Amino acid sequence: MKKSLFQALLLILIFAGIFYGLSQVNWMKLFRVEKVTDALEKQLGDMVWSDMDKKSIESGPEYKKLDSVLNAICKGNGLNRDEIKLHLMEDAEVNAFALPDHHMVVYTGLIKEAKSNDEIAGVLAHEIAHMELKHVMKKLVKQIGYSILISITTGDAGGEVIKEVLGILTSSAYDRSLEKDADLKAVEYLKNAKLDVKAFADFLYRLGEENEGAVPLTWISTHPDPKERAKYILKEGQVTRD
Repeated sequence: MKKSLFQALLLILIFAGIFYGLSQVNWMKLFRVEKVTDALEKQLGDMVWSDMDKKSIESGPEYKKLDSVLNAICKGNGLNRDEIKLHLMEDAEVNAFALPDHHMVVYTGLIKEAKSNDEIAGVLAHEIAHMELKHVMKKLVKQIGYSILISITTGDAGGEVIKEVLGILTSSAYDRSLEKDADLKAVEYLKNAKLDVKAFADFLYRLGEENEGAVPLTWISTHPDPKERAKYILKEGQVTRD
């Protein structure tokens, strides 16, 4: 009997503690922080993109191919296609990356290296995952700091800091765990859109084998081992590689 009373009293104290803790949280402040973060991301995205060398291609067969693949992924997953700002840039590097506020940049070198739309889809799905999982801002806050990011948008930081942000996003890897999260989310996107998961894995295998060649494979060199990634992508997609 005493044990039951003690347990009941303990539960009451635990619930009271939880209630008191929640009552002390300034929810309005938290909501304001979220709004500030969204506004910060939008400003950063616009500033970083405007600072990039303008070799953007907004029409033509290569852009239409990218746009078609992106539309298929978004439609199959209920994602807002209009929210993603697609940029195709003339550059021989095999590279694609996400900027803040859903800016997605793809280099023509990646289009030329891919053998099918399904291979391109794997890369786009991976970058969409980084955006949807909020990896872009997590990476910047970790490597640069929230206060410095704010100083960029207020004009207190110099142009060199914006170039540093761009360098981090274009040529350095996310944490290994974030990269795997993006790969696994990409598999989900591809399956929902009825696109070929195996083609994504094949592309990674091939790029891994070519990484010692003359073509600058930035998208591979800034990520974990491509063959290791291909293996868990196939496992997650429940497909085998011939």
